[in-house]
Amino acid sequence: MNTADEGRQQLDEASVLNAKSTLLQLLARAGVYTGDAEELIGLVEAGALALAHTELGGAGRSAPEGKGELYASGWADGARAVTDELGAVAERALVRAVTSGPSASSPDERSPVGRAEMERAKVAVTPLYLSFADVSDLDPEVTEQVLGAVLRTMSPRQRAGYPGRLTEFASAHHGHLERLYAEYGPGSPIAIHGRYSLVHSATSVAVLERLAVTPSALHEEWDAAELPPAWLDGLTAAWGSPA
Repeated sequence: MNTADEGRQQLDEASVLNAKSTLLQLLARAGVYTGDAEELIGLVEAGALALAHTELGGAGRSAPEGKGELYASGWADGARAVTDELGAVAERALVRAVTSGPSASSPDERSPVGRAEMERAKVAVTPLYLSFADVSDLDPEVTEQVLGAVLRTMSPRQRAGYPGRLTEFASAHHGHLERLYAEYGPGSPIAIHGRYSLVHSATSVAVLERLAVTPSALHEEWDAAELPPAWLDGLTAAWGSPA
């Protein structure tokens, strides 16, 4: 069969659902909780729609030439209506993804941190940290406690987009972060135990971002988690030290 003769290929609803069910079964066999797997798949679906919305709404798209001004005006209005609706579909998909789990009753209110949210945060902070410092030796249990406090400053919808905000933060403050980790992080004279302990942990990138954006909420969650105040004070001092 020559697929080139069949025209544009699109998956039907049954085939999409089959692929999703197959993936859920494969992840379940690997030990991934179904609720976490559904949330991750939902975020990928919402993200694909959001990226399509961004691409279709980008500059450089115009009506076919030679059709006249009235046609061009109608074409532009129609294209705008389609992209606007695609954006709305992407938004609804995101809301479904972040409210499907048992821990997220509302996409705009703080809720307990889910397993998938914690794993996404770890995946986000580790490469960013390693772009500035060496591998951390800090206790993995501490990592979860710190990230839990960080994530509780956000709603489920904000947590879904947190990896992007972390990347933007690291890019915007690249020079500052380089100096901080060189002076206080692994390989520096500063020991791993003490006031600057978290500079030796990948979680420090997440904590610094929250200190820059919402310090009061972070202090509130930090105290609620009964984390050492000296760790937060140390990062605050290191971040505010002269270059």
